[in-house]
Amino acid sequence: MSHIGLTMDDGPRTTRSHRRRRRRRRRRRFGSVLAVILSVAVVGGLIAGIFFGGRALFGGTFDGVFGPPADYPGPGSGEVSVTIESGASLSEIGVTLADADVVASAEAFVAAAEEHPDGSAIQAGDYVMLRQMKASDAVVAMIDATTVVGRVAIPEGFRVTQIVERIAEETEFTAEEVLAAIDGGGLPEYAEGEAEGFLFPATYDIKPETTAGSLVQTMLTRFGQAAETVGLEAGAAERDLTPREIVIIASIVEREVGREQDMPIVAAVVYNRLSGACSENGIPAGRLQMDSTVHYAVGDNTESVFTTDQQRAVESPYNTYVNSGLPPGPIASPGESALSAALGPSDEAYCYFTAVDLETGETKFAVSSEDHAVNVAELQAYCRESDLC
Repeated sequence: MSHIGLTMDDGPRTTRSHRRRRRRRRRRRFGSVLAVILSVAVVGGLIAGIFFGGRALFGGTFDGVFGPPADYPGPGSGEVSVTIESGASLSEIGVTLADADVVASAEAFVAAAEEHPDGSAIQAGDYVMLRQMKASDAVVAMIDATTVVGRVAIPEGFRVTQIVERIAEETEFTAEEVLAAIDGGGLPEYAEGEAEGFLFPATYDIKPETTAGSLVQTMLTRFGQAAETVGLEAGAAERDLTPREIVIIASIVEREVGREQDMPIVAAVVYNRLSGACSENGIPAGRLQMDSTVHYAVGDNTESVFTTDQQRAVESPYNTYVNSGLPPGPIASPGESALSAALGPSDEAYCYFTAVDLETGETKFAVSSEDHAVNVAELQAYCRESDLC
């Protein structure tokens, strides 16, 4: 009885114990799986946080991790000034350049700088760069710029005489050296051997190896780049004009008005007068009657908006008060905006314009001579109160 009793009592207890152990093992397995899932989620969250947080912190410098970084084909155009702060890293420099649209992405710049043997030599400072450059070109330009020993700024609307004088004043080159370099060639064929209008206005760096000749060639190269950007040759052909004639118009526009938004309207006045569309409003057919051309004829480089009766009677092919059509050549170096305006004038029917505020450059336009007289009276009233006239 005792033996049987022991056997019967032990059997059920053993079964319940096995069940409890199985339940514990199942709970442990479930806990292990849950722990793995939670660990993966935590790690994934950390990676996502690092990625997106890094993008926010470093201006998107992780964008190229999973593919080639965005890069422009180059060579770039236009002009933009960027400032690199002291202590900036390559990534920070790249972000600054990308924000200014010098390069397509910070990643492309960093990669190009790291591949260049002197990439780490880029220094803090102010740089004048092209827009939409190939990253490797931007790196080379910035490395070269660290050896700049001087800088000369040529404003839009400067004439050859003014350009030569400015270079002689701000560099070690003499006026004779610059003139000799200008006579050395390198002009586009349609310039017809004359440099006026083709020395592009911009800021130029002077490096130890820069010569008067190389500086002039750089100015001519920059003109070529601007001409390509605005489509000078094709645009001139569409208007049945030569590229040189477009440069002549652009140079007049540049000297006549200071505000970029007014340039296409002034260009329209030029075309309206040339075509004879203004003959019913007091302008002889084909006569430009532009004071800027008279100033050029008499050698006056001032920014005056006035000419005298004597000046307007001077004998010169550049005097558009007495000669019909365009003057024989450009009267100044136009910038890119003036070139664009000469190629794409507005469709206004204006025949007259005059500045009415020489400080702001505000200009008013008119179709009739009567309305123009009202605007001139406003200028005269302004001049009675201003020292700028």
